[in-house]
Amino acid sequence: MSEWSNWSGSVNARPDQILRPKTEAELGQAIAAARKVRVVGAGHSFMPLCETDGTLLHLADLEGQVEIAPDRRTVWAPAGWGLNRLTAALWAEGLSLINQGDINPQSLAGATATGTHGTGAELGSLATQACGFRLAMADGQIVECGADLLPELYEAQRLSLGLFGVAVAIRIHVLPAYHLEERIERRPLAEVAERIDELAAATRHMEFFVFPYSDDVIFKTLHPAEPEPGFVDGNDIDESAFRFFLDLGKSAPVLIPSLQKMMMLVQGKATRRVGPAYRIFPSDRTIRFEEMEYEFPRANGLETLKEAMAYIRRKRLPIAFPFEFRLAAGDDIWMSPFNQGPGASISFHQYSKMPWQGAFKEIEAVFQAGAGRPHWAKRHTLGPDDVRRLYPKTEDYLRVRAQTDPDGKFINGPLASLFGV
Repeated sequence: MSEWSNWSGSVNARPDQILRPKTEAELGQAIAAARKVRVVGAGHSFMPLCETDGTLLHLADLEGQVEIAPDRRTVWAPAGWGLNRLTAALWAEGLSLINQGDINPQSLAGATATGTHGTGAELGSLATQACGFRLAMADGQIVECGADLLPELYEAQRLSLGLFGVAVAIRIHVLPAYHLEERIERRPLAEVAERIDELAAATRHMEFFVFPYSDDVIFKTLHPAEPEPGFVDGNDIDESAFRFFLDLGKSAPVLIPSLQKMMMLVQGKATRRVGPAYRIFPSDRTIRFEEMEYEFPRANGLETLKEAMAYIRRKRLPIAFPFEFRLAAGDDIWMSPFNQGPGASISFHQYSKMPWQGAFKEIEAVFQAGAGRPHWAKRHTLGPDDVRRLYPKTEDYLRVRAQTDPDGKFINGPLASLFGV
């Protein structure tokens, strides 16, 4: 029996075996012979999506390459590749993803299967970029689906949670390679809240970080730009200083409000850089944390953030990390948190060395009162009744799951409990 843990160390599993198939034949044989199957990428899910006592698959070594369509608007990409590897390969071919989040070790399959997203008022999640899938099914056979080929399987697979098969390759929309200008500065939260629509319309990407006990934000924008010489890698938050303040806060939680104000003074200098999009989007995240994220109707986002901050201050909760606030476009994906229209996203974090369960429960109630829906891979406490209330297409989703995987090879215990199957 093997052991596996996620990135933060809070999810653990003891699978019968962990396999790294190198060919589709090996993959098919492994799936066909297995009692239970789950797939893992970089382990950045905070929910037990990859947990299994059966076979755990890593697909990073699986054969495959980027296949570019003649019109260069789509590519078939190996599903097990990390976004870091994929975006570098696309750049070498003069192409870029439409959008990315702020970290890039996750596998393409994992990012699309959970609805992972970046920021941009008119830009959808990575799942919206996918337009076709090649799947290894429960019997090990390869099946392709798209809008005009096995359309119901395709609609369910667009945000699959790994319930329908093992993604071998994913067809995604791409753009000609582009550069981005990144600007980071400190701004008052009150100003950002008052001008949010104007600020969102002014740039392709906008987000901000705000500590619960600060009245200022770390405001970040990305916008297409002409190339400039002298690109250097960088982070949106100074992790050296941040780690120092976190460890002080862990030792003396009563100091956290003062430490956050000091952190904003350290972070106050405005910065600017221009570079290849695939290198500007991600930041290094070396400090381990636990995360909960909810997606809201856009009109509810800022008010819910204010409510959450006010709750933390009122209760004097020792929350060391900042909130992250982003925007995303609506979509039509069955199980997407953004299928109710244009969205606002609030990520709530806690330092992994500090208690998080109690605070997450309290802030989740605030998020739910704001009509939020959780990111599937981040901490939440939804049950079957919640899922069906929030997602009218749940029964269709589960019907396709039962048709494609009648023996439940791809579903684990936590997912069975989540959906009540």
